Amino acid sequence: MNSAPSPDKRPAASISADEKDALARQFVQFSIESGVLRFGQFKTKAGRLSPYFFNAGLFDDGAKLGRLAGFYARALIASGIEFDVIFGPAYKGIPLAAAVAVELARLGVNKPFAYNRKEAKDHGEGGTLVGAPLQGRVLIVDDVISAGTAVRESIALIRAAQAVPHALVIALDRQEQATENGRDVSWSAVQYVRETLGLEVCAIAQLAHLLQLLRDSEKFLPYYDAVAAYRAQYGVA
Repeated sequence: MNSAPSPDKRPAASISADEKDALARQFVQFSIESGVLRFGQFKTKAGRLSPYFFNAGLFDDGAKLGRLAGFYARALIASGIEFDVIFGPAYKGIPLAAAVAVELARLGVNKPFAYNRKEAKDHGEGGTLVGAPLQGRVLIVDDVISAGTAVRESIALIRAAQAVPHALVIALDRQEQATENGRDVSWSAVQYVRETLGLEVCAIAQLAHLLQLLRDSEKFLPYYDAVAAYRAQYGVA
């Protein structure tokens, strides 16, 4: 990193818990204002009716994507997680990985990045991987994980390239029970990735930050009870 970084570029050791919390709350606010985090009634992959929905695909212009990448980069720097290559799983992970790589480089942390195709290319260089070679410790970039399925697929690709799946960074940790074989389990997808798959995990924000913003904001307070009830029913510590 630069020898005299700005507040957004400080090393992890100098970023306090309060500053990390502020970064998370700013991200939640930004997500709501961008229409990416919405309230209503949405069916999740687990078949639950959720009172909120986060769709990173709606960070759909240059300004929003650039600001999103800034949150990812700052959260990563604050986490202290070390890695050698950034990997973006197709499809949402591709623009995320590219944008995060650009923002990290702007902050003085220049890392190579790669991504995969859903189908192998049978001409040119062939294969399913594009970009920098996967080597050393690999950071997977995604938006939200509701199960470990997509992460396991990325891990398989990374290991096939003789690299080490090392860490995962996501935008929002829903902090809710995962499902396995159609049944709720006592751990979240993030806990599964940490404890079973052995990856470090960095989340820009958690459901707890969303609840804090809803509770403290007159504008968003009407959504608090429904989200809190959902957290009470499906949440994990």
